[in-house]
Amino acid sequence: MRTLALAIVALATVSAAGPAAAQTYDPAYPVCLHVYGPITYYDCRYTSLAQCNGSAAGRAAQCEVNPYFARIGGRHPRPRPTY
Repeated sequence: MRTLALAIVALATVSAAGPAAAQTYDPAYPVCLHVYGPITYYDCRYTSLAQCNGSAAGRAAQCEVNPYFARIGGRHPRPRPTY
């Protein structure tokens, strides 16, 4: 009986949680287009601010640097000094 009560409480808790939210930013691209309007969303598929600004022209949108962009190796490579 106790197990049945725990199962019912667990089921009620899981069903009340609802769907999980999706990640807003795509970590594969360094620039995102933030579109405003009745439906506000981020479109992260741009490799440069210039490319994004071309898509934002004439729209209620602005380009933003992706704070979750995953750089390969964790940082930009430094040039080696020449002696």
